[in-house]
Amino acid sequence: MKSLLEALKDGRLIELPESSKAEALELLANLLEAVPDIGARVDLVASVMEREAQANTAIGRGLACPHCRSDAEGELLCSVGWSPQGMDYGAPDGKKVHLLVMYYVPDRERNAYLKEISGLAKAVQTGGDSIETISALPDLSSVREKLLDWVGMAIAETMPDAKARMIKLEARQAAAAAAAPQGPIAAAARIVPFRLVAWERGYIVLSRDAALSAALEAKEDLPSRLSALSELDEGGYRIAVLSEAAYSGGRKEYEAIAVQMRKPEGASQN
Repeated sequence: MKSLLEALKDGRLIELPESSKAEALELLANLLEAVPDIGARVDLVASVMEREAQANTAIGRGLACPHCRSDAEGELLCSVGWSPQGMDYGAPDGKKVHLLVMYYVPDRERNAYLKEISGLAKAVQTGGDSIETISALPDLSSVREKLLDWVGMAIAETMPDAKARMIKLEARQAAAAAAAPQGPIAAAARIVPFRLVAWERGYIVLSRDAALSAALEAKEDLPSRLSALSELDEGGYRIAVLSEAAYSGGRKEYEAIAVQMRKPEGASQN
């Protein structure tokens, strides 16, 4: 699921306007052509259209995976389009397509492409979910969260749980940053992921940022506040809780991110 994860982190997820299948494919191909590693080596629009003419790439249940292959060097890449209203795609089950995941597949990445498609399908089935339900989601942010859930399920199948959870946490952070407005405030923000483990008489903050850990561990009531709120301001940081898990003995674990605003260069330190 590496290329899907990278697409979400890099902002290659868009809401498709009410358009034809050909127009949607062209939009997603243009997103991929904008990736520097691809450049002008291949005409993705023409290649995708040619392959689609040979065989319909709808998988069914609201999903299509259009793709083009290339003999050039490079990594497996994808772009993702969400169609809330659905589009007529000629799917084998006759249903409208709501999610298009377009792949650029270099020859050496064919196996990776097949594994990724298989992993996505398995994650959906394991979660008891249906890609069609994406049509009912209210906005692109909700779609991003759903896709990250599926990526997390697939990752959990191939590596230890702790590492999978950290990758998922970092992916959520990066995807949120890619989706955020890129104005002066967003550019000045520093985002730090962390975990907090709490027990009856205390808690510890696990973070690579020592200043963040010290600032948060100085607050005696932080765990109870995290339980009550999804977001709060504390210790000079804006805290957003991503998940909470309860364990035996009253222990709890939180996964969260802390946003600290950087001062613009040349700003007064007073």
